[in-house]
Amino acid sequence: MLILCLWTRLPTSRFHRAAFWEIQFISGLGKMAGVQTPPLRSLDDFLMSSARFAVPDVRDLDRWNNRTINNLLYYQSNYFLSALSFLLLVGYFQPIQMFVGMTVVTTLFLGFIWAAENKAPIRCFRRNHPLLALLAILLASYLFISVLGGVAVFLFGIASPVLMVLVHASMRLRNLKNKLENKLESIGLKRTPMGLLLEALGQEQEAGS
Repeated sequence: MLILCLWTRLPTSRFHRAAFWEIQFISGLGKMAGVQTPPLRSLDDFLMSSARFAVPDVRDLDRWNNRTINNLLYYQSNYFLSALSFLLLVGYFQPIQMFVGMTVVTTLFLGFIWAAENKAPIRCFRRNHPLLALLAILLASYLFISVLGGVAVFLFGIASPVLMVLVHASMRLRNLKNKLENKLESIGLKRTPMGLLLEALGQEQEAGS
């Protein structure tokens, strides 16, 4: 009865009806998942005077991995905004190729997640080598997109933002506020967009440590 009442109050246009139900669906998913987006960190904290950087110690992979993951969680809103700027800029000049590129990357990423959930060797590889798993997805995407003639769009619109994010997360030294907020504010893996991505890469136990 409630659905019937809602339907009669909707515009008769199919487009408006489809848009209405899509908004309701997305809103419902957000509420069920409880996904929260952390605030943007200040430019001073992210890049400027108070930010401290250092080359990670490649001999201590656990510490490097811990720093990278916690920075990805803490600065995720800044990272998403930066990546979105790249996507919009490249997409403005090459919208079709950018759409194709994003479709290819998304499809391969979802395919990898499905394979990892159903194949133990791939799941183990994902858990132990998340960076290599990400690079494998990007390499496969590059090969597919190169066949479609969109290499430049892939390099500047997709690969470059990912590389910049990983470099910053790897080199940004964590301050006290970073460590406290990751714990006290419970910026959990299953509650934030970056957390969901890290969980998909098998890193659900690494954050916050």
